[in-house]
Order: sequence, then structure tokens, then C-alpha cells
Amino acid sequence: MTSDAELVAAVRSGNAARVKAAVDADADPDAVDEHGTPVLCLAVDTLDPAVVEELAWCARIDGADPDGRTPLLRAVDRGAFDIMAVLVAKGAHLWIKDAEGRDALALARYWHETGAVTELRRRTGLTEPVRRTSLRDEDGCIREELALGALTIRTGHAAILTYLEPKYGIRPPFEELLARALAEPDVDHEVWWTTTGILQQRHDPLVWQASAALCARADPRERCFGAEVLRAIHLFDESEDDPFEGPLVDLFLDRAAEERDPRVMRVLTAGLSDTIDPRRVDTLVTLAGHDDGRVRERAVYGLAEPVASADAPSLAVVLARTRDAVADVRRAACLTLCEAPTNLPAPSDALAARLEDEDEAVRVTAATRLVLRDDPRGDELLGAYVGTAEDSPHYWRLYEAWHHDRPTG
Repeated sequence: MTSDAELVAAVRSGNAARVKAAVDADADPDAVDEHGTPVLCLAVDTLDPAVVEELAWCARIDGADPDGRTPLLRAVDRGAFDIMAVLVAKGAHLWIKDAEGRDALALARYWHETGAVTELRRRTGLTEPVRRTSLRDEDGCIREELALGALTIRTGHAAILTYLEPKYGIRPPFEELLARALAEPDVDHEVWWTTTGILQQRHDPLVWQASAALCARADPRERCFGAEVLRAIHLFDESEDDPFEGPLVDLFLDRAAEERDPRVMRVLTAGLSDTIDPRRVDTLVTLAGHDDGRVRERAVYGLAEPVASADAPSLAVVLARTRDAVADVRRAACLTLCEAPTNLPAPSDALAARLEDEDEAVRVTAATRLVLRDDPRGDELLGAYVGTAEDSPHYWRLYEAWHHDRPTG
């Protein structure tokens, strides 16, 4: 098999490591298959951004298939938001059109207005039930996959449309972006992430006002949307005087006292955790015992600063959360406890108790935090991870521990 044929096979297999190896072995990143389709186009069809990234840096970013579709147009057609974003970041041309005369924006709008299921049925000619799969990435973003016959797509067309509109000079009204989000029931869907992110980027006082007004609506999803926009505005604001922190804390503390929907409470908790306002601490201590695990997790992260100051209530609740029923909460507690003063034995003892946790991520986190606290009790566990590959989910925690300089003597 030639190196180019190996690259084609590697891409079709969806194995990013194999693709990298083929490129490193001097395969042509602009190689085509037996139909004349460039491998970057084939990579898009895997719906795996890792495969696309291995080629996007070295292949012709706008190399078209025999139908004249560039990788970007194929990504938009498949509803693959994450792949579209990779290609745009690498300089994909936005104005190239497909055989029907549609550029990337027009193609995304077509899918959005037609509906993914309707278009899927039109293209396949099938009437059988559509197979649906939800995929959650490491950041918690949900992407839905639809399959009918031999055709598989993602439902990211509304998110793609929202992302591309500013690049074409289009500014939809606040209400239109809200409607796009509300059309998707899951508040973790990528269209929620994209619409709230685009509104945050407008740096418009009217966006703050509209979002704050949503926080008092009867619909919890509207409250969730408004709170997330406010949280993002504060989080990504680069002003030296931090003008949004006070108003956000005022509003979020009031809402947290009344809110009962866990989806909204997660956003309120994350927003309070992003601040350094001392008024947040008592509320976060309370929320660290909330019924919802994701609320508890975000509250625990937000207590890092008071834990570092040895605040007794904060320390007590974070210590308790190392025994939480949810692994992500236990891991968050381990990370936060690392901030506690090293002369306090209780945080290190709690970390040591998690070295035999049933969850590997918790065990690794506990061991690496012990190293950072100059406590040798995690050394034996870490010895089993020597040589861990960089693509391991534990690599950077391990790297931090391995490169920590312990005091000598």
C-alpha cells in the first residue's frame, strides 16, 4: 500500500493517531481517493474533529470534492459545528458556493429552516424512524446525531448559522437567538452555547438588560438562557474595573434564594463561583450541599479562595464533598482542597483517603494534589502512570505533579 493509500484508509477508519502517522510518513495531505475526493473532505465525513485537525494544518483547506464542495461546505451540510469551527479557524473561505449556489451561511440557513429530519428524509427517500444519538463532549456540550439509512448528520445547523452570521455582517435580534435556543429542549445543546456566546460578544448594554429581564421569567429555560448570557458577559469581560461583578452577584444571589430548577441553579452557581465577591461564600457553602450533583460540583470549585484562606465553613463542606456520591464532585473537592494551607493535616488526609476511590480520575487527582502539597502518600499510585501518553485525560494533571519541585533537606 502506498503512503497516500494508507492515508486514505486511515482517514476512513476515523483513527486520528493513524492519520497523524501517515502524514508523518510523508503521505500527501492533499491525496484523493478513487473518486477524486480529497482526504480532508473524507475526514469531515468521519464527524471527528480530531481526524480533521490532523489534516487541516497541512492540507489545502478549500480543496473541493468532485461535486465542488469544500471541506467547509461538507461540514456545514453534515451539521458538524465543531468541525466547521476548526475549518473556519484554519482560514476556510466563507464565500465559496456549492452546486446550488449556496455559500456556507446559506447552506446552514437552508438546513435550519427546512429541518434536519425533513432534509434527511428527502435525501434518503426513507420513511423509517430516524435513529438519534446524543453525544456529550469533555466540556459538557451536547451534540445530537441523526442517522437514516446510510446517511448520518449532526443537528448543529442552527449553531453553525448563529456562529457564521457575524462573519457575514449579520446581527440577528436578541429575540431570534433566544428562539433558536429554546427550540432545542436540552440547555446543554451546542446551539445554547453558541447563541449565548454570540450575544456575550456583542458588548452591548441592551444585551445585559434583556438577559437580566429573562431571569425573572416563568419559563426556567428562559431564566437559564438569561443567566448564562450574564455569566458569560462577566466571565469574559476584560475591563480593569470589572463593572459587571457587582450587578451579577446582586442578581444571582437574589435568584439563587428562590430558584428551584437545577438547570438554572447550575448557571447561577457557576456565575457566583466565577466572582471574588465575599458575599458569594455563604451561598456557595449552602449550594455545596444541593440535591443536584452539578450544582454541588460548581459550588465546590467556587470555594477555592476561601479554602485557601482556611475559612472553616468552606473547608468543612469541601472535606465532606470528598465523600460525595458523584465522582465529579469528589474530584472537584480534591482539586479545591489542594488550595488549603499545607500546615493543615485534614485536607491532605482527605486526599489520601481518596487514593483508593472507585473512580480513576478521582484517584489520579488525589495523588497529584498530594504531590503538590509535598505529601508523599500519592507517590506509589503515580508510579503506575509513568509514561502516560499525552492524549490521556490524566496527562496534564500528571505532568503538573511530575514537574513539581519538592523541598529538599
